[in-house]
Amino acid sequence: MFSTLFNRSPYQTPVPRLIPSHPDFQPIVQAAARLICTAPEFDALAQAAGLRGVVDGVTDSVGRATLRAELDGRVAHLYGLSESEFTHILGTFPLMVQEVKDAALAAYRRPGGVGGAAPTQAP
Repeated sequence: MFSTLFNRSPYQTPVPRLIPSHPDFQPIVQAAARLICTAPEFDALAQAAGLRGVVDGVTDSVGRATLRAELDGRVAHLYGLSESEFTHILGTFPLMVQEVKDAALAAYRRPGGVGGAAPTQAP
């Protein structure tokens, strides 16, 4: 019988609470909905997220990769991550291809924040 004891304190990171009035709220909701709502059974969800329906869902691989990168960049800003912290986190995913990491960093670095919204500052 094997026994392993881990004495590690988890790194405590506050989870951002996004409210509808936050400038990143609607872009995040709509980007996520465009990734999720690609079949008729998701039509009601798409409309609840402010889309016309599944017609706004993204199924092509390039479009989906772009949306994922934009979401990653926005979420990194929401958590108040510096560019070096975000780069480090991306580096901890060895199975993620470098192009995906580069796209997420490019979205993070975009002037004016991702999608034109001002980046969230760390407290």
